[in-house]
Amino acid sequence: MEKRRTLGLALALLAVSLAYANSFENSFHFDDFHTIVDNPAVRSLRNVPRFFTDATTFSVLPANRTYRPIVSTSLAIDYALGRGYTPLWFHLSTFVLFLGLVALLDAFYRLLLDKVHPSPANAWLALFAAAWFGLHPAIAETVNYVIQRGDLYCTLGAVAALFLYAGHPRLRHTGVYLVPFAFALLSKPPAAVFPLLLLLYVFFFETPQEPSHRRLRNGLIAMLPALAVTALLLWLESAMTPRSFLPSILSPWDYRLTQPYVWLRYATALFLPLHLNVDSDLPAFSALNLQTVAGLFFLAALLFAIWATARRRTLYPIAFGLLWFVLTQLPTSLYPLSEVENDHRMFFSFAGLILAVVWAAWLLYERFVTLAHRMKLRPALAAIAVVVLCGYGYGVHRRNAVWRTEESLWRDDVEKSPSNGRGLMIYGLTQMSKGDYPAALDSFTRALAFTPNYATLEINLGVVNGAMADLGDAARTAEAERHFERAISLSPADDATHAYYGRWLSRHGRTSEAIAQLRTAIALDPPRPLQHELLIETCARAGDLDAARQAAQETLAIAPDDAAAQQMLLHPPAEDVAFWINLSLDQYKQALYAQSIQSAQRALQLDPNSAEAYNNIGADDGAMRQWDEAIRNEREALRLEPGLQIARNNLTWYTQEKTQEKTQEKTSAPGTAAKSAADLLNDSLALNQAGKYEQSIAAARGALRLSPEMAEAWNNIAADDEALHRWDAAIDAAERAVALQPGFQLAKNNLAWSLAQKSLAQKKLKSH
Repeated sequence: MEKRRTLGLALALLAVSLAYANSFENSFHFDDFHTIVDNPAVRSLRNVPRFFTDATTFSVLPANRTYRPIVSTSLAIDYALGRGYTPLWFHLSTFVLFLGLVALLDAFYRLLLDKVHPSPANAWLALFAAAWFGLHPAIAETVNYVIQRGDLYCTLGAVAALFLYAGHPRLRHTGVYLVPFAFALLSKPPAAVFPLLLLLYVFFFETPQEPSHRRLRNGLIAMLPALAVTALLLWLESAMTPRSFLPSILSPWDYRLTQPYVWLRYATALFLPLHLNVDSDLPAFSALNLQTVAGLFFLAALLFAIWATARRRTLYPIAFGLLWFVLTQLPTSLYPLSEVENDHRMFFSFAGLILAVVWAAWLLYERFVTLAHRMKLRPALAAIAVVVLCGYGYGVHRRNAVWRTEESLWRDDVEKSPSNGRGLMIYGLTQMSKGDYPAALDSFTRALAFTPNYATLEINLGVVNGAMADLGDAARTAEAERHFERAISLSPADDATHAYYGRWLSRHGRTSEAIAQLRTAIALDPPRPLQHELLIETCARAGDLDAARQAAQETLAIAPDDAAAQQMLLHPPAEDVAFWINLSLDQYKQALYAQSIQSAQRALQLDPNSAEAYNNIGADDGAMRQWDEAIRNEREALRLEPGLQIARNNLTWYTQEKTQEKTQEKTSAPGTAAKSAADLLNDSLALNQAGKYEQSIAAARGALRLSPEMAEAWNNIAADDEALHRWDAAIDAAERAVALQPGFQLAKNNLAWSLAQKSLAQKKLKSH
């Protein structure tokens, strides 16, 4: 019997392993990023002591920092074993403990059943229940979700503690059973229900023949040591949790009103796990509706079932399992969280609910099927059990495939939760990462309908509009900035809003503004590497290598293995000719022509014979329609390097442009006319609207050459300089426009705006 039983357990564990065989390369997802991938604390085992004294090491997001030192320690070990973010090691460590939990549940279930109704069938019922848990698709949501291993640790610790207490009574006085419980509670707060689970175990299973009041007294006494440990560790967790922790923005009343219906959904998912997804769009209910009524009826039925089954000894496993479900749901039902439901919240609860369902089904089978028929039906019953488990195992395999990549996971989410703005946004991010910007923009736009005031969504709208602008749709430049600025207005204390705006500013040459935003982001969330690395990049891009090195040193102080910081300090870019030429080219691409010329001139100081430097200066002059200077510099580039084809092409182009411009001005062809000042003014306006601000300035200056008293041309120049955030130049141009036309209200508005923005920029720089 025992040999067959051991073989059965081995086969069950093998089946679980086969079901999860396609999960070990699954990527990181969702909360994994701020707790693992972006979190420098888990990259060194030296931080393990800090995990127990500093809850800020749990996440780089202040609102998500909570005290879970066991989880953080396990992540650091996985990182060390995998020598980086290798998903295999993270999934493997989770899965090994998960297999251990399945085996432990098998032993625990058997122990409980034998206490109330000893029978050879108990061994197989316990095995089926444990296998069902191990092969259930809802459980796969936790096993695949790396950071939610806290639910696994919580369940494993509680079950291990109960098993030690129940199976080894001689060790109780040592308190050894409290060790796995402490492990559980330092992993996740729901383990705090363990003292109540211990009370229920003693009440139902220790001395079931005694009167209920005596069993209750024994249970209360038994739970006292665990209760003391719970109080101590919950106090520690409360003391360690930073004030920045923000578990929910939902109404507590609405959240709690929704929970009975959520319980109903969880209970039905045990049998038909059809609505599993990573981020549900179920809203919190603010009033009674059909769903809340259904949930309340389910709650009433559940309580009645507990009352009825707690009255007979043979039904105690049902009562215990149902109460397990209720107690393990209470922490996340009474304490409002950011989502009303999460699939991983079923993990702890299903360990009890499965026991109740399996035992209830077996008792019904025993009642309606005679012993003789049961013997005949045993092979068929075993076959049905295997088929059922295989079906659930296939579901696990399918869910693993859904969790394979961010794209597959969030595609599944938006299909099942089409009203989830966050899900639509994250699916859009997967499309943006592939370069499919129109698809990303479509997802972000649809998300706006459901989350119109979501700062993170505004950041991503800024990023995608900026990317599309960089590909040639220049009109989206202003749209990108509008979204970044709105993100900051919605969430000024969120470091990400400043970091991503700073990145955009940096890559568009607005260095001083970028540095101000990045330093704000660092001040808001110092441990997050993103803004530190962007600051290093921005300072280097601007040619300020001293500042870049200083930023790298600050980065290594919080993330000693940061690759960008190490690269800057160990292998900094040499300020040689190539450095200045590349910087000049980068500035040219951002339409920063004056800065580009200065960088190219720095290159010429190092190497007066640099043809590339002269070519860059010529390109800058050409972009500003300064044809004589452009032609002169391109000729010099060709003199130094006759084979430089780009300089030859530029020279040809600028010569043609100069000739055409002179022809239009002096000798217009028959049927055509040289452009008037009004024509050039209209060209300037059109170029401004297209986001071509330098060309717009050039056209406006052409109009001024023909009509020096044209105030509208100076106003256009002011508007272009405003768009480029060149406040001094914008102020000068607007003042000239007002001087020429004192009643020019638009120019007055531009002047006031530029003065205000210059003052604001100066205040930001002073604050940093």
